[in-house]
Amino acid sequence: MQDFEVLERLTKAEERTKSNSHRLDKLEPIVNEIHTMSNTMVQLVEEVKHTNETVSSLDEKVERMDSRVDIMERSPADDMRAYRRTAVTAMISTIAGALAAGILVWVASYI
Repeated sequence: MQDFEVLERLTKAEERTKSNSHRLDKLEPIVNEIHTMSNTMVQLVEEVKHTNETVSSLDEKVERMDSRVDIMERSPADDMRAYRRTAVTAMISTIAGALAAGILVWVASYI
C-alpha cells in the first residue's frame, strides 16, 4: 500500500468517526428518554398491580355483602311463609277441634 492510499483510508475513517459521533450525540438523549420511560412503565405496572389487588379485595367484600343482602331480602318472604303456615295450622286445628267436639256432643246425645 502506498502512503497516499493509507492517508485516503485514514481520512475516510476520520470522516466516518465524526459522522458516527454526531449520530451518537443525537441518539444519546433518545436513549435517556427511553430509560426514563422504562422506569415510568415499571412504576405504572406496580401501580396497576396494586390497583388490581385492591379491586380483587373489593370484589370479595361485595360478594359477602351480596350474600348478606340476599339473606335480608329473603327474610320477609320466609317470615310470611311462616305466618301463613301458622295461620293455616291454626285454622285446621280449630276446624278439627270443632268437628271433634261436635262428634262428641252427637255421640253423647245418643247415649
